[in-house]
Order: sequence, then structure tokens, then C-alpha cells
Amino acid sequence: MKNEELVTEYLGVGTTSAVAEGSENIIVFKSFGLAVRVVKLCRFLRDTRQEYVLTKQLLRSGTSIGANVEEAIGGISRADFSAKISIAYKEARETSYWLKLLRATDYLTEDSFKSMFEDCEEVCRILRAILNTTRTK
Repeated sequence: MKNEELVTEYLGVGTTSAVAEGSENIIVFKSFGLAVRVVKLCRFLRDTRQEYVLTKQLLRSGTSIGANVEEAIGGISRADFSAKISIAYKEARETSYWLKLLRATDYLTEDSFKSMFEDCEEVCRILRAILNTTRTK
């Protein structure tokens, strides 16, 4: 298998996630999809590049986003919801940082980085919009 095929397989490009596209809650869908791609990327970096330290940080922050979104949905108050969405937003920003660092240190190709980074930034924008809406009401 060629390196590009390996990257495509591990990053999940073109694959569907377990959360159905078009689901009622777009942030649930997007954060879950990003988490799946992060897990696959971390597996790729671990298996092919023997990179463990940055990968572990990326795995923690990248999978935490969706978990905090789910906790927010189950929140018992507006303040609880806002607090969990805020944490999810911070985790998304951290994920963005780790992706940039992996690119800067040549663990990710430019194409692999762009795809993951764009997904991450989209999640950040959605979470920021949710926060802004929640805090103005």
C-alpha cells in the first residue's frame, strides 16, 4: 500500500462516521467526525512514524471536544450548557495547536494537515457561534 493510500485510510478521508450526516445537531455530527479522524491520525502517526508524545496530546484534546458537546446537551441549566460548550471550544483550539505543531515538525504533509485543520477550524467556528448565542440570551 502506498503512503498516500495509508494516509487516506488512517485519516478517514471520504469515510462516513457512526453519527449520521444531516443529523439534527450539526455540532454533534462535526465533533464526532473530527474525533474519528483524530483517532485514525493518531493511530497512523503511532504506527508509521513512531510519534507518541504529540499524538497523545492530540488524541486527548481531539476526542474531548465531542465528549464535552455531549455533556453540554445533557446539561441541567443554561450555565451548565455554556460551561461545557466553552470547554469544548477550548479543546478545539488546543487540537488546532497540536495539528499546527505536527505540521511544523513535518509529521503531517501539507495536504493531510489542511484537511484536518479545516475540519477543526469549522468545529471551532460552530462552537464559538453557539457560545455567542448562549451568552447573549
